[in-house]
Amino acid sequence: MSQTGFTYVESVSPGSGRRGPRAALASDAAALSLDGDWRFRLAAGLHDVAEGFEDPGFDAGAWDVLAVPSMWQMHDLDGDAPYGKPAYTNVVYPFPVDPPRVPDANPTGEYRRVFTLPADWPATGRTVLRFEGVDSAFAVWVNGVRLGDGKGSRLPTEFDATDHVRAGENTVAVRVHQWSAASYLEDQDMWWLSGIFRPVSLVHRPEGGIEDVFAHADYDHRTGRGTLRVEAPEGARVSVPELGIDIAAGETVSLAVEPWTAETPRLYDAEVATESERVSLRIGFRTVKIEDGLLKVNGKRILLRGVNRHEWDPDHGRTLSVETMRRDLEVMKRHNVNAVRTSHYPPDRRFLDLCDEIGVWVVDECDLETHGFFFYDWRDNPSDVPMWREAYLDRMARMVERDKNHPSVIMWSLGNESHTGQNLAAMSAWAKDRDPSRPIHYEGDWDSGYVDVYSRMYPDHAETDRIGQKTEAPTKDPALDEHRRNIPFILCEYAHAMGNGPGGMTEYQRLFEQHERCQGGFIWEWIDHGVRMRTEDGREWFAYGGDFGEPLHDGNFVVDGLVFPDREPSPGLIEFKKVVEPVRITVDAGSRRITVENLRDFADTGDLEFTWAVEDGGEPEHEGRLDLPALAPGNAAIVPFPAGVGELADPRGERWLTVRAVLAKDEPWAAAGHEIAWGQGQLAAAAAPAPGSATLAASAADRGYLLGDAEFDAYGRLTALGGLEIEGPRLDLWRAPTDNDLRSWHAPLADKWRDNAVGLHRLEHKVLGIDAGDDGLAVTTRVAAGGAEIGMGAVYRWTHTGGVLWLTVEVDPEGEWDFPLPRLGVRASLPKAFGDVTWFGGGPGEAYADTRDAARVGRFRSTVAGLQTPYVFPQENGSRIDVRWARLAAAGGPALTVYGAPQFALTVRPWTSEDLEAARHRTDLAERDRVYVNLDADLQGMGSAACGPGVLPEHRLLPRATAFTLGFRAGE
Repeated sequence: MSQTGFTYVESVSPGSGRRGPRAALASDAAALSLDGDWRFRLAAGLHDVAEGFEDPGFDAGAWDVLAVPSMWQMHDLDGDAPYGKPAYTNVVYPFPVDPPRVPDANPTGEYRRVFTLPADWPATGRTVLRFEGVDSAFAVWVNGVRLGDGKGSRLPTEFDATDHVRAGENTVAVRVHQWSAASYLEDQDMWWLSGIFRPVSLVHRPEGGIEDVFAHADYDHRTGRGTLRVEAPEGARVSVPELGIDIAAGETVSLAVEPWTAETPRLYDAEVATESERVSLRIGFRTVKIEDGLLKVNGKRILLRGVNRHEWDPDHGRTLSVETMRRDLEVMKRHNVNAVRTSHYPPDRRFLDLCDEIGVWVVDECDLETHGFFFYDWRDNPSDVPMWREAYLDRMARMVERDKNHPSVIMWSLGNESHTGQNLAAMSAWAKDRDPSRPIHYEGDWDSGYVDVYSRMYPDHAETDRIGQKTEAPTKDPALDEHRRNIPFILCEYAHAMGNGPGGMTEYQRLFEQHERCQGGFIWEWIDHGVRMRTEDGREWFAYGGDFGEPLHDGNFVVDGLVFPDREPSPGLIEFKKVVEPVRITVDAGSRRITVENLRDFADTGDLEFTWAVEDGGEPEHEGRLDLPALAPGNAAIVPFPAGVGELADPRGERWLTVRAVLAKDEPWAAAGHEIAWGQGQLAAAAAPAPGSATLAASAADRGYLLGDAEFDAYGRLTALGGLEIEGPRLDLWRAPTDNDLRSWHAPLADKWRDNAVGLHRLEHKVLGIDAGDDGLAVTTRVAAGGAEIGMGAVYRWTHTGGVLWLTVEVDPEGEWDFPLPRLGVRASLPKAFGDVTWFGGGPGEAYADTRDAARVGRFRSTVAGLQTPYVFPQENGSRIDVRWARLAAAGGPALTVYGAPQFALTVRPWTSEDLEAARHRTDLAERDRVYVNLDADLQGMGSAACGPGVLPEHRLLPRATAFTLGFRAGE
């Protein structure tokens, strides 16, 4: 085929033959879904396409069958992968940067479907072929006639097929190209995938019908009245039965209404009708303004507790079912998320319907990112090149027109990481003119000349604090400085949720609550983009960049979400839920009072029930309901302890009062009883265990030493206690590096730890002396790596008193240690049978120095397998903090109890830290015949250095002389 027929592929034009953009409307007009099985052939490039494939008489019987919607690279990846494989890059373009040209090797999918026009299809009006999303460029034929072509992968495209459809059988043919000029605008930190990936339909446009609707539904918080005006074709009527509204299109009506907010998503069913068509709308009355330097909805400052959301399914790529979308939003709401930034493109239109219904603030982001030009100092970046202006404006118009009727959408975002330029400014100007009711967001405009909010990604806490105080560095353009200091500040990305972490969310939240200007932000990101795979023996694993042989890739940087690829919440999401609780509960044992603060922006606490429970040593003792009036947003109440708390007997152990706020009734996203917030206070302490003065004497034995029922080898290492075989414990400073340890905008910590002059991952232990006497056993050692001058002095002092073997470890850094340690503690191992773990302390999930808010004090139980966090990329995980005691037991057999004096952090694994470090995927980990136990005095925090700030100073584990004590008891 002549290459001239493919000029659209490398044209910067957004398309040809397309109808103008319009709102996504629920209409009673005839429609026919074309989703389902299509005939499919994958060509290697333009030189390899099937001649005449669009002709109705073309024989495609030998072609494959492919589901529409779907992405062709996601098929049979465990098998032959017949249509290629996914490829991941974050920033770099996977093709030569030569805009607008693309490679000759350009996988091209050819689709055909024969459909039957329903016998009752209207004979008048227009028939439109609608594509909700096609990646990246495509051309369309109906019955052999070319309708046009389009670009803008995640935006709808419509073609008028009226003159070419006929009664009976019809053939639609679509040719989709993986690479096109549009690919330069779609470099959005995700898997490069292709195909007709959103629904396709044939829709009827009746004569005298409703081509477009723009509902303006404002709310005046001062009067409690809403104002409704609906732009629709002349002659249309607008009705809202619940409000008694029946007016002509274009007419304005004002009346008392309940407003829409993310906390109170009140919707009114409306209908716009002409004689030939009826369109259903769900109206939410709300007003968004930048006022007094703040982003306000319905007259009130809002605080965004948000997430960035790519569309992702581990089996289907960016093709999502409505059920999956709803599940995402339900999980978000159950974890106190109230906002979504649609990074970095408009979502499936049905997702926004759900946001309206369930209640989520939405920053709707345009299908635009040109990040790959960063490497060339943004030279020829389309954002500032005039020939791309039409493409930029087209994308903005198609987003705004499609989504303009959604009350959940409170801001338009121009795109992401496309630097700055005249085309972005033109997008902003167009949107402000078309829809002045919503502010404009774009992070790349640091001077904020054409946006309404100042937005940044990954500023550290100190810079965020300065911005909150309006003392940040001045703008490059002095004329814009005052403007920028007087607009709200939003972190469009912060707290990068890659692997174990992110740390530091608590400190960010404090700044958001301290500074009015800082109105929250969006965690990067919602979901790990792992691709579900299976080994030959059926074990599941998730692939990331490089697993499909891509020559260019960014590894597991695509795995950075708050939920795992299977949508199970990660510890990061559990922590975020606690950090951003919309109700704060403080239990003050000293004053015997409970403070409850309503941090919501609009809703009172009438939907919540407050319960309390007292536990003694982790065992339930008493419980009840807390009598609390409904608190208005922003209000607080202080109430005395419940009467039942004062009637309890003397405590046997630590006594804790926990107060919970739970849903009083079922909500669309959670059942009654679902926990929204909690607070704890310690009512009584327990005497911390400690070594006594009457210790047993240590003595030399055959090839070792004895101390009570403890046995040691010739190097003073514990080998058995009460007949229970133990290996260790010995000083351990190493952890399998986390993503935040491995990556950094500066020097990754893991590089320092592995440096030849440090070598924390290959420490050697040297015994300097052993002293066995009446007061126990003392083993003096030095721990250092080969090639390293620095070392750590470690003295193990063993005593045996009261039936407990006590160990005090004294450590003293030798030499210049100018970096934090991964961990400071001891590691031991037990036989594999010790698979049951019970502990009293922080839980139930993992926690570290800067990810500990969600850990509550209690008594918990787990298997060793249950203590592992299944990060897609294996790394340090599973530590339980503030443990007072832990019991490791074999089923029906012996047990080992460990005591803290007063506390320790507990990690129990079926593999070593070295195994974790060596593994690239979960399936690389093989259980050993031992259980490995880390008992830590302290651990380095997690931070967010994989993309953002590292560990805050107060959460760093700096080397210093210190000592910690642990106790061990063997028994049943």
